[in-house]
Parts: sequence; C-alpha cells; structure tokens
Amino acid sequence: MKRSAPPVPTVSVVIATRDRPEKIPRAVASVLANDHPAFDLTVVDQSSTDATQSALRELAGTDPRLHLLHVTETGLSRARNTGIRASTGSIIAFTDDDCIVPDRWIADIVRAFDSDRDGQLLYGCVAPLPDEDNPYLTPFLKIETVERLSRTDGFRVIGMGANFAARRRLFDAIGGFDERLGCGGPLCAGEDFDFAYRTYRSGAVILLRPDVSLLHDGRRERSDWPGLVRNYGIGDGAFYSKHIRCGDLRAMQMLSGRVARMGTRVAAKRIIGQWTDEDSYLRGLLTGVKEGLRFRVDRRSRQYVTR
Repeated sequence: MKRSAPPVPTVSVVIATRDRPEKIPRAVASVLANDHPAFDLTVVDQSSTDATQSALRELAGTDPRLHLLHVTETGLSRARNTGIRASTGSIIAFTDDDCIVPDRWIADIVRAFDSDRDGQLLYGCVAPLPDEDNPYLTPFLKIETVERLSRTDGFRVIGMGANFAARRRLFDAIGGFDERLGCGGPLCAGEDFDFAYRTYRSGAVILLRPDVSLLHDGRRERSDWPGLVRNYGIGDGAFYSKHIRCGDLRAMQMLSGRVARMGTRVAAKRIIGQWTDEDSYLRGLLTGVKEGLRFRVDRRSRQYVTR
C-alpha cells in the first residue's frame, strides 16, 4: 500500500508598512511570485494616507492570496501581532516593505523547518541590493553557516526582523511581540531580539539559515546612521533591562558584556579623537535601560505593560 505524502504546510506571510507606497508594490509582487503551493500574504498598513491602499488595490483585486488590512494604531510590533491574528498559516513568515524576496523564499523556509522539526523560530540572511554603491549604508545580516540556538546549543543575540519565520505554535506558547518595543513604539527597537530571547527561555530551538535569504532596498544616508543606531541601542537596553527586572541573570550578563565591549571600543576611539556610531549606540543602550523603567513588566509573559 502506497503511503500518502505529508500535507504541504500552509504559510502566512506578513508585511507591515507605513507610508511607503513607492516601495511596497515591489515587495508584495516578489512574495506573490513564490512557487510554494499554499501561502497567503497579509499587508498590515498603518499609513497616514490612502496611497498604499491605492498602490496595491489592483493587485489585491486580481490575486486572492493578498489581503490588505488598514489599521490606525501604529508600531511595528503591533502591526506584526495584528498580522498574526489575521492569518491562519501553520508557519508565519515576515519581511519588510523595502525587501525583495526570491521566488524560492517560502519554499526555503518550509524546507528549513522540515529539516529540523525542533526548530520553532528561524532567521535568514538580509543582503543589500547587488548594485548598491555603498552596501555598508544598508542594514544587513550575514549568516555564515547553519546553526541552532537553544539551551543545549547555546544562545547569542542575533537576527533581523526583515527576514524571519516562526511556527504558529510558538506564538501560542510565548505570546506575540512586545508592543512597547520596536519601530514606532515608545522604546524604538529591540522587539526581534526580545522575541528570540523569550523563545530561547521557553526551551524552543532557533534556526540560523544562510540559505534563506533576501535583498534589502533599505539604504540610509550617512547622516541617518547616528539616529538609527541610537534607536537600536534604546530598544536593546529596554529589552535587556526588562528581563533583568524579572531576576534573569543571563540577561544581566549579556547587558554587562555588551556595555563593557562597547565602552572599551568607544574609549579607544576617543583616545585618537574619533567619534563612531558605537558612541550613539552606547548612549542609546543606557537611555533604553532608563526609559524601560517607565513601564511595568508582566513577569509571566515578560512583556512591558503600561503602569
């Protein structure tokens, strides 16, 4: 008797966007060009005008896999949580409105999860556009080899929200993204690192996969970087301090190690009269620790809540 093939996993892709009508159509089109047989795409639009809806209306009218959802409340973490609730896939994949995914992206995510059934969260590579004249002005993530992060394999803070995926059951187990963290939230950034750390703490396995990759059309000009890096620092400081307030010694070790490393590099640069983005990050990190105190921490969910 022939064995039937296992069912194809359904994948829900979520893209959060706000006021980027010139970029979102290309991101959406690249996702819809994927060849996985069972997926849908939800665009959570937080734009202040109807330009994004107009840019995607024709595509949504011709492709039933595309769902447009306009919401008035802003914040990247809030948008992702909205997309999770609005979708049904057993795997949820996330990318950004300024990214271009290859037509095998969803299939590569499914294949990675199939190859390691313990994996619950996955991060892939994010690369600048190949014709970018200065690729170092575009945020990127290079993953060199296949890795597992877990309580037995070890853990480090790594990952980028432009290219990641998770099994739905992980969100059921540990909750969604902390809505005080992340771009557009009061604590600016850090939601991806926080989610990865909560995943690690839950005992789940995180996969790092160089074969799951995409392009990032996200160049920032040199003048933008100090503010961008400072916001990264604020989010990271708030992320670390939240877990420290829950009595987490590992989080304390990670924060003290990061401050020590950054402080040493900043001091060395100042000796020779140089100011670098690490100065901005370190200042942001300390600011984030302080700003996090404005919020209460729910120790059970390890998420910030308004006092």
